[in-house]
Amino acid sequence: MSGASMALWPSRVRMLRGPAGIRLLLDGRALAVCAALLVAIAALSALALTFGDSDLSVPQVLAALLGQGDDSTVRVVREWRLSRVVLAIVGGMSLAISGAIFQSMTRNPLGSPDIIGFSTGAYTGALVVTLVLGASAASVSVGAFIGGLATALAVYALAFKRGVQGFRLIVVGIAVSAVLSAVNAYLLVRASLEQAVTAAIWGAGTLNEARWPEVLPVIATLAVLTPACMLLSRRLTVLELGDDHARMLGVRAEPTRIMLLVVGVGLVSIVTAITGPITFVALAAPQIAKRLVRGTGPALMASALVGALLLLASDVLAQRVIAPSQYPVGVITACLGGAYLVWLLSRGMKEQR
Repeated sequence: MSGASMALWPSRVRMLRGPAGIRLLLDGRALAVCAALLVAIAALSALALTFGDSDLSVPQVLAALLGQGDDSTVRVVREWRLSRVVLAIVGGMSLAISGAIFQSMTRNPLGSPDIIGFSTGAYTGALVVTLVLGASAASVSVGAFIGGLATALAVYALAFKRGVQGFRLIVVGIAVSAVLSAVNAYLLVRASLEQAVTAAIWGAGTLNEARWPEVLPVIATLAVLTPACMLLSRRLTVLELGDDHARMLGVRAEPTRIMLLVVGVGLVSIVTAITGPITFVALAAPQIAKRLVRGTGPALMASALVGALLLLASDVLAQRVIAPSQYPVGVITACLGGAYLVWLLSRGMKEQR
């Protein structure tokens, strides 16, 4: 790693040299933050597993996870509640990593996939597959990915002018998102009543129907795309310095952005296909992580863990606010996201004065 590249990292970062020339950058504060987040996620997961139509104690949950206790309790914990908790964790991680990618690419905290239209595009793709083409549920993920990627490429092409400026990309993305929201409303109006009600509930973003067949594709996508994102993380950090500096450091800006675009859209599209569009997590998690870590770059791992904690906590609230009835988790994240967005905008206005 060159001296110019090392200058990107704070002094508390240490580099470990491994076999075959492998080098690892370790940040003591980031590791401590990630460890604390893991503990919080584990504790909240244990609490979430106790909630349901009939509440269980933590010892009962632990016994059921080990296959002990009566069959009905083991089935409820392992097949229903655990799948929901795991989907909240991996879904939150996917959304947060996607948000970190796009916020870093645009160099703007508003550069989140749910703000610049990529989540809306994924939702449009899923609606077209289900309401227009009448395809099977297995095709929804493909439709969501195609819709999200097509939206991302359209926004990128419309915002391109001798390169892509972050603010222009955000403005174009908001405009495209508005158009797609109108298309989604039209598709729902044209659908049958049963289809429209199902799509509307799903469109609010929900984990209520989470089962292992829905969870496994998200886990697989996260397992494939996260290493790719980590390999591109140094280039992503360099891109934050601007295209000219990136070229000086040997990073080709536009090909890197295209690769990051595909990874980010893939992460948000698979979650949208399973749960419907869930707002706020991709917007807030990377910013919270950066404030906790206090480092340079996108803080991908910390962002992922913050996203998992946020979505899991939001789902716990969704289950308990009007128990035994349940809100879609997207309602909770939208309320939190609205308050966060107002705070973010007001803070930005104060800094400009």
